[in-house]
Amino acid sequence: MLVTLHDSKATAVIDSTGAQLISLKDSAGTEYMWQRDPAFWGKCSPLLFPIIGNCRNNQTYLEGQVWNIPKHGFCREMDFSVTEQTGCSVTFEISDTEETKKIYPYAFRLSLTYTLHDGVLDMDYQVTNTDSRTIHYCLGAHPGFNCPLEKSAVFEDYDLVFEKDETISSMVYDSKRLEFNPDHRISRLNDSRILSLSRDLFKDDAVYFDGLQSRKVSLVNRNTGRGAEVSFPGFETVAFWTPYPAEAPFVCIEPWNGSAVYATEDDEFIHKNHVQTLLPGKQKHYGLAIRILE
Repeated sequence: MLVTLHDSKATAVIDSTGAQLISLKDSAGTEYMWQRDPAFWGKCSPLLFPIIGNCRNNQTYLEGQVWNIPKHGFCREMDFSVTEQTGCSVTFEISDTEETKKIYPYAFRLSLTYTLHDGVLDMDYQVTNTDSRTIHYCLGAHPGFNCPLEKSAVFEDYDLVFEKDETISSMVYDSKRLEFNPDHRISRLNDSRILSLSRDLFKDDAVYFDGLQSRKVSLVNRNTGRGAEVSFPGFETVAFWTPYPAEAPFVCIEPWNGSAVYATEDDEFIHKNHVQTLLPGKQKHYGLAIRILE
């Protein structure tokens, strides 16, 4: 089921399968979201839960047992229920099922509320522990943005502009071992807030920052000022990705609480980086917003 939200400046369309944002257009009809071309990537904005990326050999230890949690979790193909809806807001929700319990042991409720106001799409992720035990999970977003937006532009016309000046490096992803290595880093910014896009930036897969001060980043055409701003106050890290060496016309901005396995981690889920912990009966909100830059 598709749900459409409107305001005077933008239109958003969300698919109940995966609660996935599949379209965000400005008032002129310009599409900002990647349109799921399987030639490059068949998704658009998947919700990552209860894992981000992969576990080592797709296995992890939880509650004294081995669990086979697939890459990015199980939400991407689940049909979410619509629990609330207005012209500018909608809430999608899932809970644990017999099928989820086969790969993840906990009882939970996960909801995602989209609210469109004045051209800004607010996204509120809420995790509720409905188990009798403390639960552990990771949570992430993965929206893909058209890049370039204009036919006259190219990928290299775009910058990632951070909220604050940063001196930061990114961990290199080992594509053979399928893990990030905290001891192998590449310097990306030195007291700067602008990271210019190039294809080679992504030659080692995702560019992952685990120590940013900024909680806001914009994908901007430096010649026109057009693009999209993503603010992620509810998330501790962020990654950027586009397929390499394919010249895909999009880039993903991915706020994460968690990531693919680190080379320095063991296989206990509760030892994962930025893992989230929630006591029985408690709930937690995670905020993210997308603002169109015209």
